[in-house]
Amino acid sequence: MHTYQPLNCDLHDFLEIACLRGYVLNVEQIDGQRLIARAVTTRTASSKEEFMVFEQDGHSVELRLDQLLAITPLDDHAEFGRIVFSEAVCRF
Repeated sequence: MHTYQPLNCDLHDFLEIACLRGYVLNVEQIDGQRLIARAVTTRTASSKEEFMVFEQDGHSVELRLDQLLAITPLDDHAEFGRIVFSEAVCRF
C-alpha cells in the first residue's frame, strides 16, 4: 500500500455523521472493490493513518481513509447523498 495521504478535512464531517447515525453505506474503494456495511467509528493509528470502522455481518472491517473513493448512505432519511473523496488533503 502507498504512503498514507490524509483526507480532506471537510470530508471528515460526513464520516462522523455516518457513524453517529449508524448509516449503512455503499462504500466504493479506489481499487474498484465495494462494501455494504454499517458505519461504526473512525480511528487513528499510532502511525497517524486514519481508518473507518464498519460492521458487516457481525464482523468489524477497517478501511484506511485514503482508500475510499466514495460513500453513499442507503438509509431512507440520510442527511447526505453520495460523497466523493478527492485528492485534497488535510495536514495538521
